[in-house]
Amino acid sequence: QVQLVESGGGLVQAGGSLRLSCAASGRTFSSYGMGWFRQAPGKEREFVASISWGGGNTVYADSVKGRFTISRDNTKSTLYLQMNSLKPEDTAVYYCAADRNTWNAKRPVKYDYWGQGTQVTVSS
Repeated sequence: QVQLVESGGGLVQAGGSLRLSCAASGRTFSSYGMGWFRQAPGKEREFVASISWGGGNTVYADSVKGRFTISRDNTKSTLYLQMNSLKPEDTAVYYCAADRNTWNAKRPVKYDYWGQGTQVTVSS
């Protein structure tokens, strides 16, 4: 299995940027498809972006397309989410997740391992 730890969240003004990191340990990181999800208070956990094992393929939610970039460094066993032009509606707890079987699943139930989450708050 793999253990995931997110970092990089914080408070930022609208229009600002943040970069989230997700450090993985345990089984070989490159064998997992990886995703980012977020959950705002009172709402369901929603898909943000995912990336294939080697990093050559990515998928984004429409709400973040053109603003967020997912990437991975398999030599460092780390997943990233660069978030630009942040909006108040991006405020949520952000989670990284690992999928043993696929790389482009959008449903949380498809992912096998989860981090503890990191809070992102965007002020208007």
